[in-house]
Amino acid sequence: MTDFRLKVFLSVANHLSFTKASQELFISQPAISKHIQELESDFETRLFERRGNSIALTASGELLIKHAEELMEQYQHLEYAMHLLHGDYVGELKLGASTTIAQYVLPPILARFIELHPKVKLSLISGNTREIEEAVETHRIDLGLIEGIYRRTNLKYTPFLEDQLITIARKESALNIPNSISINDLNQYPLILREQGSGTLDVIQRAFTEKGIKLKNLKVPLYLGSTESIKLFIQHSDALGIVSTRAVKSDITVGRFREIEIQDIEMNREFSFVSLQGEIVGLPAVFISFASQYKKKL
Repeated sequence: MTDFRLKVFLSVANHLSFTKASQELFISQPAISKHIQELESDFETRLFERRGNSIALTASGELLIKHAEELMEQYQHLEYAMHLLHGDYVGELKLGASTTIAQYVLPPILARFIELHPKVKLSLISGNTREIEEAVETHRIDLGLIEGIYRRTNLKYTPFLEDQLITIARKESALNIPNSISINDLNQYPLILREQGSGTLDVIQRAFTEKGIKLKNLKVPLYLGSTESIKLFIQHSDALGIVSTRAVKSDITVGRFREIEIQDIEMNREFSFVSLQGEIVGLPAVFISFASQYKKKL
């Protein structure tokens, strides 16, 4: 029932790219151009300025994006409400999750949700916490799951699941690191951390700062963009890494890594749903309720 042209317009506007919109919507680039041309013809105005190899929204485009987002949201609510009359959950739910959650928490939840609600078209993007918050703000996703501790005033955060960060080393590390070290001894060892903008790094920085430790005074040879990258690096180096306990539980069990206790410091955090301010309704509310029940099995 929705005007697909508005969906095309929003994709182009969010990416500022006809090519990326084509990839996101799985239609050809000429088809993308045709839909935009039809909208421009209907409204008798240009929606985008062509600047060589790039594009930008015109004033008309800026106006349309605001109303198009509101219309698409209303279409989603309408589709959800009408099908709910028959006991069906139908519609599109666009999720985003920070890397750790997307890799180690969500997959079993998504599998079960799709099994129970096969008529829901579900999609998931991953990125660091800042990227997921921005995707919510720009309406590219309906609901996010993040792991950070800092909050934006224009977003709503709903607690979901507790997590803990631990320090690991490979089992056969040549550093002969004791199983327990003081935080002041940490600067003796190379330490691999997540990149700026990740919720994981936010938690580490806060915990260290509370103990008077600054990252710039530690041996951090590099920052990596995912937990899996850190794990693989640690497997092939004599360094320490700090990751979610959920990411290495099985690795520790089989002896690939061992946990190194850092005395007198705790790095606990809470995974949270993130959405735009206001009441959460429709499929996002259904998913939050389902995931909150399913987490007992994690």
